[in-house]
Amino acid sequence: MQDNHKVVEAYERGWLIFGLAMILVFIVIISYTVLNRGETISRGAGQIDVATVRTTSPFANPRVEQVGGEYVAYVQAFAFGYLPAEIKVKKGVKVTFYITSPDVQHGFYVEGTNINPQIIPGEVTKLEYVFKKAGTYRIVCNEYCGISHAQMFGKIVVEE
Repeated sequence: MQDNHKVVEAYERGWLIFGLAMILVFIVIISYTVLNRGETISRGAGQIDVATVRTTSPFANPRVEQVGGEYVAYVQAFAFGYLPAEIKVKKGVKVTFYITSPDVQHGFYVEGTNINPQIIPGEVTKLEYVFKKAGTYRIVCNEYCGISHAQMFGKIVVEE
């Protein structure tokens, strides 16, 4: 009986070491991906009253501004569209997006990139991205937001 107890302890120790090693591998892969592949991590940039999103600055006038050598985009995601519907920026220039919603939860997935924040009513989401290729990128809502959800698109035009 004594020998079986030692064998079980050895298996438990082995599985514990395996589990910890897998956690370490996961952390290393995530860190490498974030640092080297340009992953975008959206952050909360404050809150806004849902009832006044459309009348309160800066979302009362959704737009793209060129500030110095960068762009700042204030975007509203609403049922069933985005304002501005088209965003024009230059290739290789950092774009900072501030996005919110006045109604329900939406997605802001930019095809061909890793931009994919969840837009929550009353929360302002901030993310930064540099488009390395010129072209047109479609913005897709990937959170079901109502009956015309499938028609909810926007676009980002990246010029040379």
